[in-house]
Amino acid sequence: MISTVISDTFHTACNLMNTSDVNLFNSVVKLVLSALLGSIIGYERKGKGQTAGVGTFSLISVGATLAMILSIYIPQEYLGLKNGDPGRLAAQVITGIGFLGAGTIIRTKGSIKGLTTAAGIWAMAMVGMAVGCGLYWVGIITTVLILTVFVYFGAYEQYVNLGWKSKTLSIECSGTDVDVARLRNVLQARKIKVVDTFLKQDYRNGVTVVSFMILIKSHYDMLSLFDEIKENANVMTIMIDSDKLI
Repeated sequence: MISTVISDTFHTACNLMNTSDVNLFNSVVKLVLSALLGSIIGYERKGKGQTAGVGTFSLISVGATLAMILSIYIPQEYLGLKNGDPGRLAAQVITGIGFLGAGTIIRTKGSIKGLTTAAGIWAMAMVGMAVGCGLYWVGIITTVLILTVFVYFGAYEQYVNLGWKSKTLSIECSGTDVDVARLRNVLQARKIKVVDTFLKQDYRNGVTVVSFMILIKSHYDMLSLFDEIKENANVMTIMIDSDKLI
């Protein structure tokens, strides 16, 4: 008797899941699955130090799923159309999610960070919409692909670059007659690749800031580099920031 009840319940659940009509059961399953898939991607991004983490990606995925559910539900319920136009509301999600993705992009000193995360936000919204349409396995497989790109492609890029990392080296010097070419020669003599140079001079306070975008080997001896730079200019402060795109 119990096995019969379980079997009937299972078949009922499957029927509710597979129907194209929107009902409470398949809506809850879609929303929960979207939240789970979004949290997986968000966990990976948060581990890379990005602002957009578990909560952000989960909400994006759930919101996109809900938009898709509403897109299907409204024509069926209020217009009596089994094949209404669910693309109208979904199209606005695709457009609107771009503004949220733009918020994760940071531009600083000629470099750009956060493009990968912004692309992930857009892709995760599409996953949510796929789940909202009932394409569960498509959403799951797409999430696995996104996670693969985030985890393994970054490592592959580092491998291709043979351990080179992009950084910004900022040197603050007293005076406004800093020999920038001499500083650049110091870096090049140490086999550091100089990608670009930025110069800022404060004539009121007599301070010059030289910023180099550089490619440098991992585990480079920064202290010896700082000591040599200090010998070639009236250095006040030296700062190096990572510009790795994650």
